[in-house]
Amino acid sequence: MRITVLTLFPEMYRDFVSTSIIGRAIERGLVTVDFVQIRDFAHDNYRHVDDKPFGGGLGQVMKCQPVLDALNSVKSENSYSMMMSPAGNVYSQSKARELSQKDHLILLCGHYEGFDARINKHVDELVSIGDYVLTGGEMASMVIMDSVIRLLNGVIREGSTDDESHENGLLEYPQYTQPADYQGDKVPEILLSGHHAKIQEWRTQQS
Repeated sequence: MRITVLTLFPEMYRDFVSTSIIGRAIERGLVTVDFVQIRDFAHDNYRHVDDKPFGGGLGQVMKCQPVLDALNSVKSENSYSMMMSPAGNVYSQSKARELSQKDHLILLCGHYEGFDARINKHVDELVSIGDYVLTGGEMASMVIMDSVIRLLNGVIREGSTDDESHENGLLEYPQYTQPADYQGDKVPEILLSGHHAKIQEWRTQQS
């Protein structure tokens, strides 16, 4: 799988793509991640990518020309492009599963007051990670990248994601580890019984 991020701040991803599960997946060649600096497509000497909104108002709006030129530089027949937007479809685990089957995922990250609305029609989908405001789309794109990459074959041990929260519409059951008794707070007896069928039944009830 290939993931391309269009952003004004590629440096924000430096540690994200080099550590933990994401870093190992990239190192093992299970996914490739590349970044496109939107400013590189600005036509003026000052590399402006934004301007004042028509009709007045505070803030700046990201312009069509640099954003669409950047997007078109990486789009192909096999790519699926998503704009990070508070007006988008709310992200979910089922969407993560769907995206993990894509060959090439393009994540478009805005800043300032967002994108010129004419850009919307040039992406496949607008997506939101929740009803709150972020400074830019970079953090939202990291959420999507993490949730998708961990579902790719070979990234996590087979079967490890099957019982996680939000798979099959359920939350994950409570987990415990040693010691079995911590200052009088004990692990449920059923988990110490060795009776796998009853343990599974308990876990289902707790989900």
